[in-house]
Amino acid sequence: MKLEFLRASSAAPVLLAAVLLLTRGSGLAAASQDSESAHAVLINTCLVTNDVKGLAAFYARVLQIEPQWSGDSYVEFRTGAGVLALFSAEAQDKYIPGAARPAQNHSAILEFRVSDVDREYARLGNTVRWVKGPTTQPWGTRSIYFRDPDGNLIDFFTAARKR
Repeated sequence: MKLEFLRASSAAPVLLAAVLLLTRGSGLAAASQDSESAHAVLINTCLVTNDVKGLAAFYARVLQIEPQWSGDSYVEFRTGAGVLALFSAEAQDKYIPGAARPAQNHSAILEFRVSDVDREYARLGNTVRWVKGPTTQPWGTRSIYFRDPDGNLIDFFTAARKR
């Protein structure tokens, strides 16, 4: 929503309040608040890769989100709750030499809430490297685990069912 529309609209206060209420739980409202927040708010995860175009094509297909490119070395997937960014290892090395090694992650999991894990499992079929098929976890969520082309672990899950 553009600010010009908000200024021109008599409904601007109501629309702005609705946007803030809808984004409050997602972290987006916190990101726009005063920088003197009481705690840090994670809004962006960036993966450094040797193959931005290949990894971007993978995430566009898997997430079904249109990537937002900024040149050839950086792309973002805006998920609604935060941003998954991909950055060229070559470009990143110019900013912080030697700080990141692409395709070396063995400790973080990228977790995405989806509406139906079993439907996503069927949709993805044999197009991803599966780690674990659909499983209901002891805490109630249902998950599937797979790897992206750089080996990053991804969890698609549905929220725990209320009993």
